[in-house]
Formats: sequence, C-alpha cells, structure tokens
Amino acid sequence: MPIYLDNAASTPPLPEVIEAVGRAMREVFANPSSLHGLGAAAARALGKAREQVAALVHAEAEDIIFTGSGTEANALGFVGAARASRQRHLVVSAIEHAAVYDSARRLKSEGFTLTEVTPGADGRVSAESVLAAVRPETAVVAVMLVNNEIGTVQPVADIARGLRALGRKIHFHVDAVQFAGLLPVDVRTKGADSIAISAHKLHGPKGVGALWLRKGRRLAPLYGGGGQERDLRSGTENLPACVGFGVAAAHARTADGARVRELRDRLEALIFADGARVRPAVPLDRERAPHIASVLVPGLPAEPVLHALEARGVFASEGAACSSRAHEQSRVLRALGIPRDTGGLRFSLSRMTTASEVEQAARALHDAIAEVAKVVNARP
Repeated sequence: MPIYLDNAASTPPLPEVIEAVGRAMREVFANPSSLHGLGAAAARALGKAREQVAALVHAEAEDIIFTGSGTEANALGFVGAARASRQRHLVVSAIEHAAVYDSARRLKSEGFTLTEVTPGADGRVSAESVLAAVRPETAVVAVMLVNNEIGTVQPVADIARGLRALGRKIHFHVDAVQFAGLLPVDVRTKGADSIAISAHKLHGPKGVGALWLRKGRRLAPLYGGGGQERDLRSGTENLPACVGFGVAAAHARTADGARVRELRDRLEALIFADGARVRPAVPLDRERAPHIASVLVPGLPAEPVLHALEARGVFASEGAACSSRAHEQSRVLRALGIPRDTGGLRFSLSRMTTASEVEQAARALHDAIAEVAKVVNARP
C-alpha cells in the first residue's frame, strides 16, 4: 500500500464525507435560491453545512461565506478588503501562500504599494516587524496562521492586538487554510477581520472553501452575479461540496493533533538521526503545526529524491503543490536564506497516518538520498 505523506496538499476524504456528498447530489439537487419546496430543502442543507463550518472556528453561521476554494476565500478576504478601502498600501509576510502573495503583487498594477515582511531564520515573522511595516496609508495586513511549507505558526493574535492599538481601520486577513482541523482556531480570540479555510485540507471535498468575515467589515466582491453569499460571492453554491465540508468540519477533532504531533516527532527523530545527510528547515523547538515536517537535503535537488521515494511507495512533496512544478527552490526557502543548492522536502501527516508508515517512510528517505547522492557524485 502507498504511504501518503502529502496531506498538506490534500487529504483523503472521510467515508462519512463521501456518503454525505453522494446523498446530497441525489436528494437535494435543487438550487438553494429557488422558492419552491425542493429549493427550500436545499437551502436547509446549505444552512446546516454553514452552521457546522462556523462551529469549527467558533463563529456565527451568518458570518461564514462559502467560496469555491481556499484560494478564492483568501482572494475575497484580502483583495476584497483592499479594493473596498480608500488606502493604497499593503503589508504581507514574505512567506504567504501564493493565494495571498501573488494577489498582493497583482494589486500593484491597481495603484497599491506593497511591503513584504521577511521572517527570521526560525520561519516566523515577528509582530514587531509587521507593525513596523504599517504606514498611515495601510489598507490591509495579511499574515498566515500556519505556513504551508515549513509548518511554522505565526503570531497572528499578537499582530492583531498591535494593529488594534494603532486605532486605525486596518483590515487584518489571516490564511488559516493549513490549520487542517488539527489546531484550534477561534475567531473570537485571533483578532482577525477575515479568516480563510478550505475543506480538502481536513478530509473534506475539493472545490469548496469558506471565509469568515467579522461583522461590520466591508469587502468588494471579486465579481458580480446573482447576489449569493451576502452578495459577496455570486454563483449557485456547490451544495454537495458544502455539505461535505460541513460533515468534515463536524468530524474534525483538535485532539487528533496530539497524536499526529507524536508521529511527526517520531518521523523527525528517525530522519534527523546522527549522521543523517538531512537537516530541519526550521528549529524543531519552535511552535509548529503538528502535521508538517520540513526537511532540507544540502547539495541535492529535491525532485529526484521525491521520485526515488515514490519508487519505494512513499508520496511526499517539495512544498506547496501549486508551485512545485516550477522546478526551482521555493520562495519560502529563499526567504529563510537557504542556499539554492539545497533541496527541500515536505512530509505532511494526517489523522489517518500510522506509526508503521512513519517508520517505513524514514527508512525509505535514507535509502532514496543514498541512491540520488550516488548518481550525483558519479557525474563528471
């Protein structure tokens, strides 16, 4: 059986999710906006899903906006807030997911200026450095909760408190897509104005995300249409996916995070054993998400190591799946000052990962590195 350790890219759906999606496609196929009885049944199913997703982040259901993905949720929260503001300055961390980072750079063509905050060697941006980047004309600040490549947890609550202390209306957006249902996310304590999450990172279906928006905050819709989702995300809702998202949210247990963390720690202990050629991308004693192990392979490219791992039945990644085809070191590793000849691997676990899989994956990695190093060293 394959050993799947790429859960930060996407998780396998729960059986309960698969069943719920199929049932919704069969039984509540009508448009939730239709006024007849079948439409009302679909609207009730959508409402229940909204309540379940809201409960996951301790929010009120009316503050949850369904989107087509985590990327769209980030775009709506970040770009929507920027376009709704009269100010024209943005602050983002240099290790944001492309959903935010690339959106910020595209907004420069609309007259916005941008400040990128560089993380420390430990993979975290400090609240002080983020606040120092804020200007009188700052419209939006965006810092992710968990970095999707190296797993570091960012100090979003401290940043939020600092922004509020400034006494200005600066929108604070948080990408929480990678919290994966294993870390507690409480919108009442994070201090953000908008928070993006995604279903397929926590054993739900692909093609559906959600944005929590604080009451009283304004966003400009990304496009027009029929006015669904409080006129912020027009388009008929993907009801089966929303239902699946709700079921996945209802089955998410942050208590699983402790077991996943133990497995991650065991994997790292085996990988970084004495004499190993690899090293961690960030210090292991820093606050990190429980499911991500980021590994550096000095002097070796990541891609052939991944192929050698796959030949041994282990599936991992170089980092973010959406940017791994670029065939170059990731922007996140460059921001950490990692040498360009150092390959980066990401092993990401889930509640379905077993201890046996962790043991096998560690052995496979050492064998894969030895195989690739032999080939590289043999080249003239």
